[in-house]
Amino acid sequence: MSILTIKRVAGHIGAEITGVDLSHSLDPSTVEEIRHALLTYKALFFRGQTLDHGTQIAFARQFGELTHAHPHEDAPPEEHPQILTIDPRRYEARYGADQRERRRRQYSYHSGWHTDVTAAVNPPAASILRAETVPEFGGDTQWTNLAAAYEGLSEPLRGFVDGLRAEHRFLAGYRPADGDDTLVRRINDNLLVSIHPVVRVHPETGERVLFVNPGFTDHIVGLSPVESRRLLDLLYEHITRPEYTVRFRWQPGSLAFWDNRATAHLAPTDLDHLDVRRTLHRVTLIGDRPVGPDGFVSEIVAGREFRAESLVVA
Repeated sequence: MSILTIKRVAGHIGAEITGVDLSHSLDPSTVEEIRHALLTYKALFFRGQTLDHGTQIAFARQFGELTHAHPHEDAPPEEHPQILTIDPRRYEARYGADQRERRRRQYSYHSGWHTDVTAAVNPPAASILRAETVPEFGGDTQWTNLAAAYEGLSEPLRGFVDGLRAEHRFLAGYRPADGDDTLVRRINDNLLVSIHPVVRVHPETGERVLFVNPGFTDHIVGLSPVESRRLLDLLYEHITRPEYTVRFRWQPGSLAFWDNRATAHLAPTDLDHLDVRRTLHRVTLIGDRPVGPDGFVSEIVAGREFRAESLVVA
């Protein structure tokens, strides 16, 4: 049996776990201990693991069913359909060499934050990201605790946002510089749009969670465009306050496991001007439809639910 050591790494979110080899099947008590730590700390970090695609998938399956939760990616590895490889060079090959510069112009510090694929009506419950190749410096990822952020709002504001809904879609707020944007056309050909509660009730902990993020939330339903933008800007600034966040320095063999129902994260932008390689591999646990404090259940506007180990590729 594994003897876990769980070390908290920040005030509101994050713990590093040692004393376990994730490449082997875990005993039920270890699985339960990791699951409890995930619900408590929202983001878990492991180092020095020797996983490949197959063992990463096997580790993740001990916590739920998997899906390839991205409808606009190229086909995943044939023998490992649950894997999503994250490597900026793949996007340059698909969308052109100027993709880095367009990305740099598009994202501010706030707008780069996102919760994985909330354009879907049942976004991933959790994501597991494994580092294969990372540079010697830079490329850190940050996470924020959306349950702590909700609790940090004033009581009147919590009462107001509890009853709101928001539309989520890919490239929320993005406007291409010209009329021939390959990425926009690819997304429009396979739309994925949902209405979610602005505050969701976590299905396992019962916590209330601010369920908006700059990457996917387009607007708040029922508010004027100005009201929606002002309120979302306030919430985005709030959820990205440093006290709710943790920052992780990647090494080869590092693994991050986060609760996608209660966190948002920020991918790095400090390497775009450098000729370095950064390759990571993600698997995602299928999620359920968010439910608000008033009982509202998320609704589909376009697209369909993610299904276990489905391959919805444009």
